[in-house]
Amino acid sequence: AEEGNIEYKLKLVNPTQYRFEHLATQMKWRLQEGRGEAVYQIGVEDNGLLVGLSEEDMRTSLRTLHRMAEKVGADITVLREREVDYDSDVPRKIAEVLVRKVPDDQQFLDLRVAVLGNVDSGKSTLLGVLTQGELDNGRGRARLNLFRHLHEIQSGRTSSISFEILGYDSKGEVVNYSESRTAEEICESASKMITFIDLAGHHKYLKTTIFGLTSYCPDFAMLVVSANTGIAGTTREHLGLSMALKVPIFIVVSKVDLCTKNTVERTVRQLERVLKQPGCNKVPMLVVSEDDAVMAAQQFAQSPSITPIFTLSSVTGESLDLLKVFFNILPPLSNSKEQEELMQQLTEFQVDEIYTVPDVGTVVGGTLYSGICREGEQLVVGPMDDGQFQELTVCSIQRNRSACRVLRAGQAATLALGDFDRSLLRKGMVMVSPEMNPTICWQFDAEIVLLFHAKTFHKGFQVTVHVGNVRQTATVEDELRTGEKAVVCFKFIKHPEYLKVGAKLLFREGVTKGIGHVTKLQPVTQYQSF
Repeated sequence: AEEGNIEYKLKLVNPTQYRFEHLATQMKWRLQEGRGEAVYQIGVEDNGLLVGLSEEDMRTSLRTLHRMAEKVGADITVLREREVDYDSDVPRKIAEVLVRKVPDDQQFLDLRVAVLGNVDSGKSTLLGVLTQGELDNGRGRARLNLFRHLHEIQSGRTSSISFEILGYDSKGEVVNYSESRTAEEICESASKMITFIDLAGHHKYLKTTIFGLTSYCPDFAMLVVSANTGIAGTTREHLGLSMALKVPIFIVVSKVDLCTKNTVERTVRQLERVLKQPGCNKVPMLVVSEDDAVMAAQQFAQSPSITPIFTLSSVTGESLDLLKVFFNILPPLSNSKEQEELMQQLTEFQVDEIYTVPDVGTVVGGTLYSGICREGEQLVVGPMDDGQFQELTVCSIQRNRSACRVLRAGQAATLALGDFDRSLLRKGMVMVSPEMNPTICWQFDAEIVLLFHAKTFHKGFQVTVHVGNVRQTATVEDELRTGEKAVVCFKFIKHPEYLKVGAKLLFREGVTKGIGHVTKLQPVTQYQSF
């Protein structure tokens, strides 16, 4: 295939200089396609026939590959070697090699993984074990470093959104906090960073979880299910949320040290049954060996219908390394083309969090949706309550706690705004370049589908609407019944918001939930009389 980052090579034995240049250029192209990662399968013909090579040819081929990688400035790791049965007496081998090169213009490859699952399924503990590098004691020691509030430490429940990072160096080794490294050191030595967004499992904190999924735009979601309770509580809801927002999902069955083999199998069967339901249409794939993990990572990125399932324990550490292998190979979703297109548009930054830092002033955290943002850039922020935008200057930028000069589309960061008045800012605002002339609205139409609801939707019914990082109460201006697809007009009650046509929308009110997308904005000019 021309596209994609997987290259089949039969053998690379003593290429001529001209051929070598050609191979190196080809490797560059593959790396660009995979945004810094490529997989070479050696001993495989272009049509996918597993031919295999003798020991010596294999060694020479790998040496050539190493030379190519050195030329383009990349590192290689052999993922796996296999013997193939091909009609000959000499054993023949095929190998799969991961080539990784950090693009020149950024410090590391970046993946965002949202962590979902029912309360007490072991999400924070699993992240604690992955990022701290030591196992749990069975009573929640590993997760203490993840909590942000005192009441979370006391109750053992996550209520806010916390971020954890896991790095991989170019050889595929895990870089985490184990040797008491700081976040900056991890950023410097890692060539691939996985940011985990730890969300709350408890039903009470559902709005926080929805906000985390809509505003932080994760690439993947990891659904953690406890082996001894199976699918319970908010598990189905989280599965539904990630499918409504089209976030590819994979599943981790945790706490397998607590139950018998049969119980684990029963939980896995239960999950497979749910995933194969007509609404889900997923293909479950149980990961039991390293081969499966490598396979799962490649298949999962190509077809979102495949759902890998891992079974592991955070206490005994059973099968944890399979998950680590999976994260190491997992390629980023959007390819280089899409990202370049986004970078050419005007700057737009979504504000998700606001802090005041001593000696620095006001700081906002969020995601750069499109364009490029540099230090010292002039932007406008809004909409304010009266629908106006205000000017501000970006003083400095940080990513993962280390300073950064340029921010590119799709990256999350914090921006320092100097002495800008904090009381003017709120979550859900955008910072855009002044020439953008942003569209703001009080009223908008959306095509929605109601999920379970007791009675019909009335005019004047109030719901909380989530669109990206915007979250506000709106009133409904039309009627509609459960299970219908319809276009409904919503009107914000407090202040106007910046929206885009085609943005995904979730809304809730008590037990009512609905999903849809924005179809039409009614710009502000019509309502000046209010």
